[in-house]
Amino acid sequence: MDYQYILGGILASSLAFVFVLYNFAAKRKATGSSSIHDEANGCVKTSENGICLQEAEGSPDIIIVGAGVAGAALAYTLGKDGRRVHVIERDLSEPDRIVGELLQPGGYLKLIELGLEDCVDKIDSQRVFGYALYKDGRNTKLSYPLENFNSDVSGRSFHNGRFIQRMREKASSLPNVKLEQGTVTSLLEENGTIIGVHYKTKSGQQFIAKAPLTIVCDGCFSNLRRSLCNPQVEVPSHFVGLVLENCNLPYENHGHVILGDPSPILFYPISSTEIRCLVDVPGQKLPSLGNGEMANYLKTVVAPQVPPELYNSFIAAIDKGNIRSMPNRSMPASPYPTPGALLMGDAFNMRHPLTGGGMTVALSDIVVLRDLLKPLHDLHDASALCKYLESFYTLRKPVASTINTLAGALYKVFCASPDPARKEMRQACFDYLSLGGVFSDGPIALLSGLNPRPLSLVLHFFAVAIYGVGRLLIPFPSPKRMWIGARLISGASGIIFPIIKAEGVRQMFFPATVPAYYRAPPVH
Repeated sequence: MDYQYILGGILASSLAFVFVLYNFAAKRKATGSSSIHDEANGCVKTSENGICLQEAEGSPDIIIVGAGVAGAALAYTLGKDGRRVHVIERDLSEPDRIVGELLQPGGYLKLIELGLEDCVDKIDSQRVFGYALYKDGRNTKLSYPLENFNSDVSGRSFHNGRFIQRMREKASSLPNVKLEQGTVTSLLEENGTIIGVHYKTKSGQQFIAKAPLTIVCDGCFSNLRRSLCNPQVEVPSHFVGLVLENCNLPYENHGHVILGDPSPILFYPISSTEIRCLVDVPGQKLPSLGNGEMANYLKTVVAPQVPPELYNSFIAAIDKGNIRSMPNRSMPASPYPTPGALLMGDAFNMRHPLTGGGMTVALSDIVVLRDLLKPLHDLHDASALCKYLESFYTLRKPVASTINTLAGALYKVFCASPDPARKEMRQACFDYLSLGGVFSDGPIALLSGLNPRPLSLVLHFFAVAIYGVGRLLIPFPSPKRMWIGARLISGASGIIFPIIKAEGVRQMFFPATVPAYYRAPPVH
C-alpha cells in the first residue's frame, strides 16, 4: 500500500508544479507592455510589440531634443558648465531655411555672453547697422544706437544653416557633449515625471535615453510640445523667399523694410554676394508655385514696389525659379510646469519674424536658464527642480515679452488697410521714426534687443498714436478728423493690449510681484 502513497505524493507535487508554472506565465502576460531585459542583446524588449528598445550608453545629466539655434547653443553652454549632455537631432546635415538669418545686436551680445561669438566667423556673415524704411517713394535710415558698445557689436546676417553648423561643431567639440542623429518619437514618462525619451536612429533602431532633465528644442513644427504646454499657434501670413544676386542695397549693411501693399517686403544681406528678399503674403493661402501664380503675383503686385536699385535683380530671381515659402507662426508661451522637462526655442514661444527677434529671445532664454542651473550640482529631484525652474518663465519675460509684443504690433501697423484710422497709424509710425533722435533711437533699441523694457515699448507705441492724432487735429480739427483720431487711439489699443494680455500683464510689467521670481535653488 506504501506505493499508493508514494504515487499520490508524486501526482500532487506534479499538479502543484503545473499550477505554479501557470500562475507565473499568467503574471508575465498581464504585465503587457512591461520591459523584459535581454542581457544577451543589451536591450529592453516590450512584450506587447516585441520591439527591441536599446538603452543608450552613458548617463547624461541633460537630454536636449533638437540641435537648431536654441539646441546647439544650449548644448555648448551647459557642456561648458560641466554637464553631461546628450543632444538628439533629426537631421545633422546643414539646414536650408529662409528665416533665422538676421541676429539683432541684442542677440549678438548674448552670443558673446555664451562664448559663441566666433560662430558668426568664417561663414561670410555680414554686419548690420540698422534699417532703411521705405513708404510711398520716401525713405529714412534708422541706425542702431550702438554708441555705448564695443565697436564689434552690431547685428549679423548670414545663411542660417552655416550658423547652425558652426554652433553644432562648437558643441560637439566638448568631450561631455554627445551629438547624435535620431528622431525623438515620444517623451518617456514615469509617475507624472519625464525621465527621458524614446528615439529612433537613421538605421531604424529604437532606443531609450534617460536623464534627470529633458529640454525640448525641436523647433516651430514641434511634435512634443503638446504634452508640455498649451500651444495656441496662429499663422497670420507666409514669407516668400528669394535670393538676389549681382546687386547692392541702397543703404549698405542695413536691412530694408518696404511698407508695401498689402504687407511688408524685406531685404537684407546674407553673404557678400547675396541679398535675401522676404515678401510677406497675408492670410492662410498662398498663390500656387506650380502653375506660375506666385511668379505672376511677385512680378505684378510686388515688383513695382521694390526700390529701383533692386528691381532687375528681383525679376531675375523670380525667373530663376528658386522661390521658397514659410508660414509665419506666432505662439505665446503657455507652459505646463512638468517635472523632468522644459521647453525652449520656437517649440516654446514664437513671434512674427518681421523684426528678426527669434534668435535673440532664444539666446536670452539660454542665459537665464544657465544662470538658474549653475548653482545646482544634482538634478535628480525632479519635483524640487520643476518648482525652482518656474522662475525661468518669469525671469525671461522682460526680454521675451518686449520683442514678442513689438513684433506682433509692428506687423499689424505695417500692413496696409483700407481703414482710414489704420492708414493714419501706419503713416504716423513712418513719420515718427523719420523724426530721428529719441523718436527713432528708442523704438530701434527695443527692436534690436538692446533695451528690452516693456514699459518703454508701450510708451513709444502710444506716442506714435498720439503723434498721429496730433497730425490730424493740426492746424484745424474737423469732426471727421476727430473721429478718425479717436478710432486711431482705439485701434492702437486693440492692437497692443491683446498681445500684452497673451504675454501676461503681471509677468511682463511687474515680474518682482510673482512669487516664482524669488525661488531659491533646492538646498541638496
